[in-house]
Amino acid sequence: MCTSCGCSEHAHPTVTVFQDGRPVRIENHDPHTHSHAHAHHAHSHEHESGTTIPLEADILAKNDLLAQRNRGWFEGRNILALNLVSSPGSGKTTVLEKTILQLAGDIPIHVIGGDQATTNDAERIQATGCRVAQINTGAGCHLDAHMLAHGLDELQPPPDSVVLIENVGNLVCPALFDLGEFCKVAILSVTEGEDKPVKYPHMFRAAQVMLLNKIDLLPHVDFNVERCINLARQVNPDITVFQISATRGDGMEAWYQWLKDHLPTHPPGLTTEAT
Repeated sequence: MCTSCGCSEHAHPTVTVFQDGRPVRIENHDPHTHSHAHAHHAHSHEHESGTTIPLEADILAKNDLLAQRNRGWFEGRNILALNLVSSPGSGKTTVLEKTILQLAGDIPIHVIGGDQATTNDAERIQATGCRVAQINTGAGCHLDAHMLAHGLDELQPPPDSVVLIENVGNLVCPALFDLGEFCKVAILSVTEGEDKPVKYPHMFRAAQVMLLNKIDLLPHVDFNVERCINLARQVNPDITVFQISATRGDGMEAWYQWLKDHLPTHPPGLTTEAT
């Protein structure tokens, strides 16, 4: 985990899966027996002069190595993996629910959810009929490649499917940690403020797609859509933006089509026009 936020070296991530509709908690794994992520690193929050930057670089380098293993695992099974990132309350889980229900007959979708505590979101996803594994990070503020690998071990998504990863609600640390996903999808709601892309530039620079959610609330909030999109493209000129209301369904068809266009059987590259 990162060395400069609030992550605790005593965090003990756990994975919860559902069997016959009931949550089953998988206790801590032995990281040395993992099938496709064998490295384990200790976390330290020592902030003495000259130690923080090298330690963070070392942690990120180890994470990147595990992320490459995850990426190879996905590619070998023809799986599209997307990392959904946002602040808390942006509507990630609702976007997931609606996407699963709409595409259930077309695309086999599996979900790995990340939260510090509870299985609340996983229970919502499980209620859609989708297979889900919940990773609770404890004091950790993001998923990393090692945690994701354990979640994949329990979930075992089949070849030719989609894995949607719901990261911990946080616009800072998840930007730094590659999980091995195809791309990050940043979800920003109109209730959060139009300047978020420049306040948290690393996240929006790392994302390939931005879902501007809750546009049904625009009549009730002070939010300039055009300015928000311009700021996002100031940080990341290539970002694709979809204006959506996950609850009402506005703009969701364009998001669904983007997903279909990026299934592994399709050529890579953005093919869907967005506003």
